[in-house]
Amino acid sequence: MCYSTGVCAPAVNPDLLRVSTALNKLNKKGVVVERDNLTANPQAFVDNSIINKLLNSDGVEILPVTILDGEVIKTKQFLTNAEFCKLLEIPEEYLKTKIN
Repeated sequence: MCYSTGVCAPAVNPDLLRVSTALNKLNKKGVVVERDNLTANPQAFVDNSIINKLLNSDGVEILPVTILDGEVIKTKQFLTNAEFCKLLEIPEEYLKTKIN
């Protein structure tokens, strides 16, 4: 079973959960970030010429792929929170988790 977060296994990948949380926080702050999941929306991977070319040359092992303004920024690993902040030029507070 797969969820909108991209979690498709019985065990939750902490990195995937972190990225999903970061993207939710960014969206709440008005930062537009698009995330596609190969299982949930394979057509997006077919339609995106950059991803399509990478998948054809390197296979699914290239995933995840981060693209910013049409440029491949990172492959095979998710961005760290620090990388999100640097690339999007946002303060680190945007992604910090508040514990009450």
